[in-house]
Amino acid sequence: MQFPNLSPELFSISIFGMELSLRWYALAYIFGILIAWRLAVMAVRRPALWPANQPPATPAQIEDLLTWIIIGVIIGGRLGFVLFYQPGYYLQNPLEILKVWQGGMAFHGGLLGVIIATWLYTARHNLPRLSMADLVAHVVPPGLLLGRLANFINAELWGRPTDLPWGVIFPGAAAQDCPGIEGLCARHPSQLYEAALEGLILGALLLWLVYRRGALKRPGLVSGVFFAGYALARFLVEFVRQPDSQFVEPGNPLGLAWHVGSYGLTMGQLLCLPMMALGVWLIVRARRTPST
Repeated sequence: MQFPNLSPELFSISIFGMELSLRWYALAYIFGILIAWRLAVMAVRRPALWPANQPPATPAQIEDLLTWIIIGVIIGGRLGFVLFYQPGYYLQNPLEILKVWQGGMAFHGGLLGVIIATWLYTARHNLPRLSMADLVAHVVPPGLLLGRLANFINAELWGRPTDLPWGVIFPGAAAQDCPGIEGLCARHPSQLYEAALEGLILGALLLWLVYRRGALKRPGLVSGVFFAGYALARFLVEFVRQPDSQFVEPGNPLGLAWHVGSYGLTMGQLLCLPMMALGVWLIVRARRTPST
């Protein structure tokens, strides 16, 4: 199917010769953060959800933590992209690291930024870390959903060529560069796969665990399900996602970051492995802890 006529910009205005625009991707970040904030406040206002009926933080503390998390997302996401995907380029051009408006953010780096920011905040205010991790984890999927939809609107991060009926003909020379394919090249809409798996399905599962199964009473369970669930979803989608161009070589057309011959793993899959291990460990640990 043909890519719909969508603009990455919601609107654009010119002020004193400068072009200012609001992009769907920026809007996804804004609304993702706002939704996460409201979901977190809703959870802490229901003491019965928490161990000993005691929420780990107040609504005011959540607002304070939000600032830390935003900084963690920006710094972690950018440094993650620099270190995981293009370290050689940025080592030679260090000032380019600061140009975040040109794009280049990595989810796994942003996640590390959020973990570090939350860890530091909980240490400073003596808050229960695992319960705070659960609080943050269960409100992340809406932002992932909106972010992946914005990736689709931007016609970026598309998948590998496919002849399936829902394959999308993305615009641009790069998207149409499909060796061995004559005519228009359709690709997997991998952004939509991730939006459904990481955002919609994982988000619904976490909310069900929180509000129907009392999962927050076992500290670490919700964050474990989030880590393992995201890692599994991303690992699977990587099989149909277009490989990172910096890893593509004549003997490595699939862009595998680690491989033996034609078999191996992409960088996204490699980064998901420790995330999966951490998630499983947290789930096992939480299930061994009596619910209170």
